[in-house]
Amino acid sequence: MINARHDTNTSNQVLDENAVLSAIEQSLAMIEFDIHGKVLWVNDNFAKAMEYEAAEMPGLSHRQFCTAEFVNSPEYQKLWNDLKSGRPFQEKILRVTKKQRLLWLEATYSPVYDTEGQVIAVIKVATDITARETTTIQVTHDLQQMAHDLLKRAEEGISSSHQIATAIELVVKETHDNMQVLQLLENKADSVRGIIRTIRDIASQTNLLALNAAIEAAHAGEHGRGFDVVASEVRKLAKQAEEATKEVNSNLEGITTQVAEIVKGTKRSQTLITESQRLTQQAVDEFTGIGQAARQLDKQAHTLGDQL
Repeated sequence: MINARHDTNTSNQVLDENAVLSAIEQSLAMIEFDIHGKVLWVNDNFAKAMEYEAAEMPGLSHRQFCTAEFVNSPEYQKLWNDLKSGRPFQEKILRVTKKQRLLWLEATYSPVYDTEGQVIAVIKVATDITARETTTIQVTHDLQQMAHDLLKRAEEGISSSHQIATAIELVVKETHDNMQVLQLLENKADSVRGIIRTIRDIASQTNLLALNAAIEAAHAGEHGRGFDVVASEVRKLAKQAEEATKEVNSNLEGITTQVAEIVKGTKRSQTLITESQRLTQQAVDEFTGIGQAARQLDKQAHTLGDQL
């Protein structure tokens, strides 16, 4: 129980210093070093966290609890130079337990002074944050993996969309070529109609001439009989030509109707293809946006990882 004394002149409660230190020692991991980094004292919380017995730690060196990389770095020498100069240190640190297990601590190193103001020791108060750091590292790794997978899928989507766009462009070109062929066919059909009209006119005039020739042959009597035979044959040929032109024209009209239907269908296809192009480009833009978001997520995950 924390002891306290009461000032008779005020209502403020002043806590007993030893009681406060005892409460802190019971809840936090604490260790004391001399200015050369030798362990002077350690509480049970710190010894347990470092997988030692409290009795075996005095006399050990601070560097025994650090990674080789940190001990051999300029930062390690700077840490102790600053502490000897009276500058405290507070940071998240990585330490090595007796069983060579890595341990993350949130630690504060505080210089201890003698009565003359000289640093004679360093006390360290720490909290084990290994579980939190492990979770953070795992989350960061998962974010990086998620970003990598998302970026890969986005790139695959962009690649597939570009392939589709290329295929659609080929279809557009072929459709355009087909439209030109159909247009040429329509023009040819118009030319054939003109020829049919000409043949029909010639047949009509020929028929009229044959009729006139027959009349003249009748007037000529016996002398015009042979001419009448020729006129009759000419009329037959004119009639056949007219019937042939009617049949050709009928067939041509059927072809023209079919061409018109094909043109309509092709135009509908062009409309659908144009819409497909728009949707494909929209998909490419969406995939590109996803890719950019994935890169940003990956960048943030790396930044978070560097801060650990």
